[in-house]
Amino acid sequence: MLLSVNQRQHRFRYSLTYGSTHQPLNYLAHLYLAQPTARSRLGNLLGDFAKGLDTSRLHPEIYAGLLNHRAVDHFTDQHPIVTDLKRRFSPQRRRFAGITLDVLFDHFLIQHWAQLCSPGFDQFLASTYCDLTNLQNDMPAPMQRTVMRMVEQDWIRSYNNLEQVGFALDRIASRIRFKHRFDGVIEEVYPLYPELEKGFLLFFPDLQQHISDIKLEIRRS
Repeated sequence: MLLSVNQRQHRFRYSLTYGSTHQPLNYLAHLYLAQPTARSRLGNLLGDFAKGLDTSRLHPEIYAGLLNHRAVDHFTDQHPIVTDLKRRFSPQRRRFAGITLDVLFDHFLIQHWAQLCSPGFDQFLASTYCDLTNLQNDMPAPMQRTVMRMVEQDWIRSYNNLEQVGFALDRIASRIRFKHRFDGVIEEVYPLYPELEKGFLLFFPDLQQHISDIKLEIRRS
């Protein structure tokens, strides 16, 4: 079966979510696009840890969150703005453009949180970390280890700093076992930053509207 470029990139990103040095890709976006409940937030992160999982045994609210995660990924991968932004990267790093944008979009989301999101970022993050901690025993073991490190080390907040984004991308690059030129990709981001930021600000409201329209989860206040 022949796969599209977007499908190949998605499978490659998915393969990077397993291992002892798991680094989050776009956790913040997935968490924000969840419902403000503990089970929804767990489900919306579960997509990165669902390999081999018997989803028929999940609580319905967690399963709905998992479906929402997949819908976010699919919409993002197929969106023309995102496809165009990937082309801005050099040929040797274009294969990794989806990973780069995943992490960078969380950076932009923090940067423009007041414009795009509510409640306030600090309140949202505290509530989310609390919910995930309370449900840690319901997570698959690899997810529990990763999420608890994320909470303890406050990985999400660190993405506010572009230098930290670069460090995160280099950590991801260090896990790739074949020869590549992904490391140092942040040097391509710097000159592209205004264009990538503009693309994000056009794309993210489309994503928000799409998730609102498809209503995979019961909306809660």
